[in-house]
Amino acid sequence: MKKWLLFISMGALIASLTACGSGGSGNVNKPATKEGKTVLTLSLRETSPFYQTLEKKFEEKYPDIDLQINAYKSMGEQWGPGEFEKYRTATNTAMLSGKGMDIIEVDGLPVKEFVSKGFLLNMNDLLKQDKTLDKGDLQMKIVDGLKLNGGVYTIPSGYSLRVLVGNGDILGNANVTFDDKTWDWKKFGEVSKEVIRKAKESGTREVYALASYPPEYLFQEMLYENYATFVEPSAKKASFDSPEFVDLLRQAMNMNKEKIITAGEAQPGHQLFSSTPIRSPLDFIDGPYMLFDHPKIMLLPRAGETAGQKGARVFTSNQFAIHAKSPAQDEAWKFITFLLSEEAQLLQEREGFSMLKSVNEKMINDLQEKVRSGDYKLPNGQQAKVPDEQFTVFKQIVQSADQYVDLDSKVISIAGEESMAFFSGQKTAEEVAKLIQNRVTTYLNE
Repeated sequence: MKKWLLFISMGALIASLTACGSGGSGNVNKPATKEGKTVLTLSLRETSPFYQTLEKKFEEKYPDIDLQINAYKSMGEQWGPGEFEKYRTATNTAMLSGKGMDIIEVDGLPVKEFVSKGFLLNMNDLLKQDKTLDKGDLQMKIVDGLKLNGGVYTIPSGYSLRVLVGNGDILGNANVTFDDKTWDWKKFGEVSKEVIRKAKESGTREVYALASYPPEYLFQEMLYENYATFVEPSAKKASFDSPEFVDLLRQAMNMNKEKIITAGEAQPGHQLFSSTPIRSPLDFIDGPYMLFDHPKIMLLPRAGETAGQKGARVFTSNQFAIHAKSPAQDEAWKFITFLLSEEAQLLQEREGFSMLKSVNEKMINDLQEKVRSGDYKLPNGQQAKVPDEQFTVFKQIVQSADQYVDLDSKVISIAGEESMAFFSGQKTAEEVAKLIQNRVTTYLNE
């Protein structure tokens, strides 16, 4: 395995990014090694065992390509204060100069700006025409969710989910009917209130829907889950002054006042729900079955027009783009297709769920067999007891995942800052909504 290049200073990074990107677009003047191999450069934020293995496997399949991985950080190395911003600045400088590496990991980078300036290759036609990819097996809903201006500019190596884990014992005893595939936050509050009432009648005191959740946390969760209802980035439009958004603020506050949620901790078994990230099939078992004896996996509520839509919210991991001026676009596309191949998606070092439905099903089936045989243990050493029907639920949630939303951290920050005036009692929900609307509208049109 060749030695990887690690660039710590901004100047060194700029030099490395621009060194391999000269010479127009397409396949003109491809850089080559002295052995005659085409040089293909890949820019990463930091190294990991996955990329080391991926490099080896890719070069075995394509011996005429020399994949050169350039990483800003070595594995496990910490980012110092302001250092990630230096990395962004260095990468932006290389891209804005019209140069850069052939393939770029774009997580945390201004992808929309790159696209608007024509710096990234639209892979839409390549994806449609490629015969090596099984589009029926590929999680196309996630790929489509990443589109910008109708084009495919980034491809992820995997994805994670966020779900709601319910206390199956308390929910089952309360016998309150609801459908997590269609419920909104109002219904969530009504269900929680009724379950808590019945739990108290049966002698279980101090039950909360969510614990360690002050109202501002719940509001943040609501905003994450319903972001697309209030922000249209392509149209540079926001609707935070809408009745639906005002209702979210009030619902978060009211659930706190009615003690449906609490900022304090709940005693074990006295919490109805937990919002949980699911990064692999193991997370369907390890977290939920440590939290509750009989967990119930369900979807988080939504608001407005998104209420009633199926599918868990998706977080992608490691999105890759091809430089529009790369002289090795054909080779870069080979890398993307290899990344989406079963061989690469099955690598143990890869993070998140697979972009291939068949791989996810295999991973869950393998986990189910381990649980059945008694070979799978929880982190506390106890044997995991998961009924077969739960694995069916796991598969349904993973395969139907389609709610990818490109959350703008600046918009989230503005909403969080301004909402505190409402939760502290200084301003009304309507006043705060107008302040958020004005600030976000100004930001979107900058």
